[in-house]
Amino acid sequence: MSVFSRGGLFVMLTLVLALILSILPMPNWASDYQPQWVTLILIYWCLRWPTRFGIFSGFALGIAQDVISGALLGEHALSFSVIAYLVGELHRRIRAFPLWQQAVAVWLLLLIERLLSFWILGATGQPTPTLAYWLPTLVGLLLWPWLSYLLDRLRFSPWLV
Repeated sequence: MSVFSRGGLFVMLTLVLALILSILPMPNWASDYQPQWVTLILIYWCLRWPTRFGIFSGFALGIAQDVISGALLGEHALSFSVIAYLVGELHRRIRAFPLWQQAVAVWLLLLIERLLSFWILGATGQPTPTLAYWLPTLVGLLLWPWLSYLLDRLRFSPWLV
């Protein structure tokens, strides 16, 4: 089965769109609130398709994020791999939660991803980020129910089969 069968093209499009949204310039007032699009989409696909998305997918997506954002090579790869592992281990529990509890679980995963990136920045001698560094996790908390609903509806739409 190829990656483009049974909705695989849709998966690839969502991942590419998330990568594009992550580098899209935002106004100065909104730049601190830019969601962690790639992490949110990675979590979504690791929850919905755990047999096809795992640590390697997180690593590959993290390398792509590092390359397009100009970050330290491996920074996002490490954090996305850890997130993919955690979601892979907990996907049955998280999927059984009501949507608001799923959003809280996703928020905790986003915090872990930010914490790992914060640790890597500190280990490489980068300046310490301000409190605004943690704001995208709150935006992800608010976006998760909408993003999950939208992707579920699009994933099961008849035009993607």
